[in-house]
Order: sequence, then structure tokens, then C-alpha cells
Amino acid sequence: MSTQLRFLAPILCLFLLAGPAGVRAEDPIKVVYHVMDTDAQGMLAMGNIRNHLRADPSAKITLVALFKGINLLMEGTADKNGNPYALAVEELAGKGVQFDICKNSMDFFKVDASKVLPQVKVIPSGVAEIARLQAQEGYVYIKP
Repeated sequence: MSTQLRFLAPILCLFLLAGPAGVRAEDPIKVVYHVMDTDAQGMLAMGNIRNHLRADPSAKITLVALFKGINLLMEGTADKNGNPYALAVEELAGKGVQFDICKNSMDFFKVDASKVLPQVKVIPSGVAEIARLQAQEGYVYIKP
């Protein structure tokens, strides 16, 4: 082993054991769920989030919907069995889940902001928000 590597090995071990920068073991886990297609991922994401909160009630969860995933967060939409997404959004928002909808996708599909569920925050860009949450706030990424 080279002298440089012998010197760096203990430092690297300490870095790996410490975990992500600024994250402490007692901090709640922060997770961003990425939904791009309501039909394929809508109720699956809601079920994943329910199960996640059941296993870890302290988790801080944000769902970001973009492209065809925005229908999940719109008034009057339902899954293929007729279950309204609004009920799941209301339930999970009551448990602290943040719901974000992409304005770029809304513009692309010509969706008026008045159609967005009241628990939902309109954000400028879904992909930019997912990147920000991961890079700056230490969120873990999940795509159901």
C-alpha cells in the first residue's frame, strides 16, 4: 500500500461511517417520491407512502408529480377502479406528506391551477425540485 493511501484510508473510513454530510442518525429520513404517470404509478405511490409512514412515522415525505403524473393531484381524477385520488391526497397530507405539482407540466397539458387539489403546492419545475431536494436537503429518491 502506498504511503498516500495508508494516510487516506482512515480518513475515508471516518467519512463513510459518518454518512451523508450534515445528516445525523436522529434526524428523520427525508424521501422524495417521483410520479411521472398517474395510471402506472398513482395508487402504487400512495400505497408505498402509506406503508412507509406505517414503518417510519417520523419520515418526511414529499411527492413530486410531473408530466402525466400531474393527474394524481387534480380535482375529479380517479384510478381505474373509480377511487378518487383526492381522498388519498387528503389523508396523506393530514399525516404531513407534502404534495408538489410541476407548473411546466401543467402548462404543457394546458391545465388551469384552479383544478389542482387544495393540499398541493405548485412548483416551477418538477425535475428541478427533485434535484434540489436530493442535492441540497439530503432527500432519498424513490420512483414507484
